[in-house]
Amino acid sequence: QAQLVESGGGSVQAGGSLRLSCAASGYTSSNWYMGWFRQAPGKEREGVASIYAGGSSTLYADSVKGRFTISQDNAKNTLHLQMNSLKPEDTAMYYCAAGNQWGNLLLPYAYDYWGQGTQVTVSS
Repeated sequence: QAQLVESGGGSVQAGGSLRLSCAASGYTSSNWYMGWFRQAPGKEREGVASIYAGGSSTLYADSVKGRFTISQDNAKNTLHLQMNSLKPEDTAMYYCAAGNQWGNLLLPYAYDYWGQGTQVTVSS
């Protein structure tokens, strides 16, 4: 059973940066992919970024391209999301997810395991 624990959320002013981390355990990562999702109050959960093929390939939502960077440390089984130039519309609960069934990696259905989430709040 995979377990995912996020950390690094917080409050920041617009234009600032945050780095989220996700500690993963309970599975071997060779055929797995991981992603970051976010959900704002009253909105659907949306994919932010995904990483696969051992970290050599990435996908990003158009809304975060050029501002966010997903990466993973395979030795430590840790996933990161570096968020720069944050905007108020980035405010949401951010979730780490892992899966191995494939599909559209920016959609929630492709993931089997989820963390509890970490809150990111960006003020203007």
